[in-house]
Amino acid sequence: MKDNAGKLYNACEDDDSLAKFDKLKIKDLIAASPASPRDSSRLMFLNRQKKEMEHLRFNDISSLIRPDDCLVLNKSKVRKAKFKAVKSTGGKCEILLVKPLDENLKLWNVLARKIPEGGRITLNGNNEAVCKKREADGSYILEFKLPLTDDYLETYGEVPLPNYIIHARKTAEKSEETDADAENYQTVYAKEFGSIAAPTAGFHFTDEIMEKIKSKGAIVAYVTLHIGWGTFKPVRSKKPQDHIMMEEECSIDDETAKIINTAKKSGKRIIAVGTSSMRALETFAGKNDFVLSGRKNAGLFIYPGYNFRIANAFITNFHVPDSAPLYMTTAFAGKEFLLSAYQKAVDMKYRFYSYGDSMFII
Repeated sequence: MKDNAGKLYNACEDDDSLAKFDKLKIKDLIAASPASPRDSSRLMFLNRQKKEMEHLRFNDISSLIRPDDCLVLNKSKVRKAKFKAVKSTGGKCEILLVKPLDENLKLWNVLARKIPEGGRITLNGNNEAVCKKREADGSYILEFKLPLTDDYLETYGEVPLPNYIIHARKTAEKSEETDADAENYQTVYAKEFGSIAAPTAGFHFTDEIMEKIKSKGAIVAYVTLHIGWGTFKPVRSKKPQDHIMMEEECSIDDETAKIINTAKKSGKRIIAVGTSSMRALETFAGKNDFVLSGRKNAGLFIYPGYNFRIANAFITNFHVPDSAPLYMTTAFAGKEFLLSAYQKAVDMKYRFYSYGDSMFII
């Protein structure tokens, strides 16, 4: 089923703001849980040049992948980074770990509400923390008595589900969290702990789909970008160029860079799976538009007008208004075309955000 969407909306504004996305009626379409099975989610297939849309299921993706394609996925794994805690005053609070600040894993940057400097909180596992300072960006520095190792987080932490999922479940009179979230809020190919939000475009892939793609002769390469506050901190600047993208750790090893560059030299299509994979690729884009290897802190904010240097196709989800992922997707697809696609998704009741449906943009 195809739609010619090129002239549905004259959505471009003179500046780079995405204000018209805020007016879409998305609230009732926020997915409270993932599709089951994963690959049964819907897939909107967008052709930028022809301005066409096709409405499929994600399990059709292998038919859209060519034998000479190179898919790039983010293998970062989500930490159980959310904790309920008790203040020394007896009040309850919640913290979200952002990143460790020392090798001993006792000093952490966290998101929380109203912890005074010197204030103490207690977590599960008899772990106490003292607030060392509040940062200018509103986050806190906490020092814990016990190290927050991956084992500790897996034992005592909670899956850091976005608030919009929790709110959607409350509206649907469902529990805030289910045992299935520990598996569902993770890609099947996740390898390296480090993210506090999932690379959600990868949710739709199953082991079977991965095998189908590889059996066609397509190349699969993995990069790492540990998603932190930068990805989901809202864009509030009137001009997007004034937005400061908070840095997130990313890396591409030598072998992966070689794989991607060989594919690029051969004229193969490079498909970024998710905004985090796209940002990793663009962060490591070097001379002659080939990928470098190494480890960096990615602070690149991509918004309309950006010239993409590595990937020429993109798999992504339907994003939150005023978010960095939406700005990036708009830069790739074009504002007018993407807004028409989002409006069509609303009309056809696609499911939105982390556990929602996806789009493949070529």
